[in-house]
Amino acid sequence: MAVVTLLLLALPLTTGKPSDTRAAVRALESRYAHARTLKAVFFERYSDGKGAVQAESGTVYFSRPGRMRWEYESPEQKLFIVDGTNVWFYVPADRTVSRAKLKESSDWRTPIALLVGKADLSRLCRTIEMAGPASLPSRPGDTVLRCLPRNSDESAGASGSLREVLLETDSEARLVRVTLHEVGGVETEFRFGNWEENIPIPEARFHFQPPPGVTIVDEADLTAAIH
Repeated sequence: MAVVTLLLLALPLTTGKPSDTRAAVRALESRYAHARTLKAVFFERYSDGKGAVQAESGTVYFSRPGRMRWEYESPEQKLFIVDGTNVWFYVPADRTVSRAKLKESSDWRTPIALLVGKADLSRLCRTIEMAGPASLPSRPGDTVLRCLPRNSDESAGASGSLREVLLETDSEARLVRVTLHEVGGVETEFRFGNWEENIPIPEARFHFQPPPGVTIVDEADLTAAIH
């Protein structure tokens, strides 16, 4: 998978055992190198750093090159779709959908598309290393990689800025957990399970047509209006 090769070439390996890091990245590369489609169940947990926690779950689909569909099923229905050009986020109960250009999206669900060879984590991570004792894997035999985003500041930073990303893989190099740590103790965790590879997934699943009466909010227009 090209993106993981780029990681090896472009990212400094700052751990004491760089061979371990390279082996973990290569294992992930090999695991998904020939996957044209993927499907998994996911659990998402968000903590605001002040004690409030929100949990959601559903099913996620991937298709090469770099397309995704996140179907949130509990506690409410939502859709997050990457169609190769745009990123869509739709909450039926709100009758509103947000739209952003893929290259302008800052959502970390987008680079998870590395599984189908689209995202380039070397543009997001200035270093990648084996995680230390403070970031133990959730299960024995798992491996945890620590990514430091290029815009992170470990000593200080603007509220809500991303400080680090932890990528956990199991003994077969399947991605099982992605944890995002932000300034202020904010944390988002994605857990994955029941992976299926190279299964038939209709192309239509990766395209979004707003239902009649749904308001489309372009994030670029909203940002321009704020500034």
